Amino acid sequence: MPTVLRIFGLRVVIYPNDHRPAHVHVIGNDNEAVFKLLCDGNNVKLKENYGFSKKELSDIKKILIEHKSALCGEWRKIHGDD
Repeated sequence: MPTVLRIFGLRVVIYPNDHRPAHVHVIGNDNEAVFKLLCDGNNVKLKENYGFSKKELSDIKKILIEHKSALCGEWRKIHGDD
């Protein structure tokens, strides 16, 4: 499970044998959230949340948007086109 980014002490992970569409798992502090990357658009979308607060999710989402181009590139390296 490749960690492709670290933010706020959390790991942003893309699983090699995971399903489409392009997405990342944000893991840490006994919590996990899944965000769709929406590589053709300007945003990311929360898909699942297990334990993060609304504030934490908002902060995470902002960072993911800032790094979205690189994250989509990592998804493509691992899975091919999204």
